[in-house]
Amino acid sequence: MLAAGDGVLRQITIAPELPGALDAVRRFVAAGVTVAVGHTVGTYEQARAAFDAGATVLTHAFNAMPGLHHRRPGPIGAAVEDDRVTLELILDGVHVHPAAARTLFRAAPGRVALITDAMGAAGAADGPYRLGSLDVTVTDGVAHVTGTDTIAGSTLTQDVALRNAVRLTGRSLPEAVAALTSIPAEALGLGDRFGRLAPGFAADLVALSPSLEVERVWGGGRDLR
Repeated sequence: MLAAGDGVLRQITIAPELPGALDAVRRFVAAGVTVAVGHTVGTYEQARAAFDAGATVLTHAFNAMPGLHHRRPGPIGAAVEDDRVTLELILDGVHVHPAAARTLFRAAPGRVALITDAMGAAGAADGPYRLGSLDVTVTDGVAHVTGTDTIAGSTLTQDVALRNAVRLTGRSLPEAVAALTSIPAEALGLGDRFGRLAPGFAADLVALSPSLEVERVWGGGRDLR
């Protein structure tokens, strides 16, 4: 995978309980790839071992992993208490209840990165879609594997995530913006080029209205209207 993705592979998610997982974490980290813990049934101890081996991200906190239990804190507990770890959060109001999202922001200040986990229906109408080999049905903007209650990615866009961070979790605008910009950039080792408005950084900008709706977008300093 490292050979095939040379120059392209930026981040990978590994379940730390799998055979050889910790060796894989070390190998990827040594090659400059950001390693995340996720899609796991692993324990608190197994997640801690992965973070000690070099993993620095928790893939979409609360989803596809054991919950935060008072006797079995699991991967979430391990990530929250480790200042080296950035915690991804899908803030669409579906994947994670706003109360849990508020708790995560308070428990890991400055370490929550908002992501979308979006599939092909993002920004599109309800209806049938495909996600890899799965048939997916989107109803009222929520994607499920057809015929089941299993969530199949999201239709979230980052402007909606920003508004949700402010309106559903009470984050200040600077804190919400950081969760979309500088925090994920740092997590990917790109904090010297992306995520801030400063000399030497990429001139990628989004202009928002007072109600936080997208008005204009620039990429590399070029107006993309």
